[in-house]
Amino acid sequence: MKNSRLKAIYNETFSDLKLFYRDTNLSDDLISNYKIGQIIQEKGFTDMTSIGGGLSGNVRYLIASAHPKDLSKFNPDSAKIGHFLLDSITYFKVLDIQKIENKTQVFLLNIPDNSITLFKNSSSNLEEEITENARKKFVKKINLPLVPELQTENWKERTKAPIGMNDNGELFFDDSKIKIESPKRIEINTEKKTIAINKKPWWKIW
Repeated sequence: MKNSRLKAIYNETFSDLKLFYRDTNLSDDLISNYKIGQIIQEKGFTDMTSIGGGLSGNVRYLIASAHPKDLSKFNPDSAKIGHFLLDSITYFKVLDIQKIENKTQVFLLNIPDNSITLFKNSSSNLEEEITENARKKFVKKINLPLVPELQTENWKERTKAPIGMNDNGELFFDDSKIKIESPKRIEINTEKKTIAINKKPWWKIW
């Protein structure tokens, strides 16, 4: 992959990245389907909120995305719950799974559908940085009071389904079919806007 293409993908993924929340209750069998480094696909729309209070279920999806739709622009009631939406057929990389007592946080990075192979076969310092931040947020928020506006039956119905699988635990996308290449370590220097792979300058790789 050429350096210009790699930059474009990382800009699309990480520029203006924000964190969103989606709480639900899932069985241990469903939770165990998630693996760190896994690529999953959500077929339906993904409802999530920008408001992060205490967990209202045993599972929190913390979703990092740069391209959600802000529904408050179309519906004033959506502003009260910080309602954001991702389109159907959306791909995520599972960056982390963190469990504290009986609560689990699954940290998902929203990735472009044309970059699945890249994100499956690489890791980056940016992923590590946002994962560290996600872990701190989980510890900080796990015992906070619930947000009353997010306890309505309507919101719970919108967010009750697991992401990336049906209620029986059948994944919508089999990432074992992704072509496996030599794992790459990508270093992004956000100040100088340079990219290095496996700690070598990109011009020595391609």
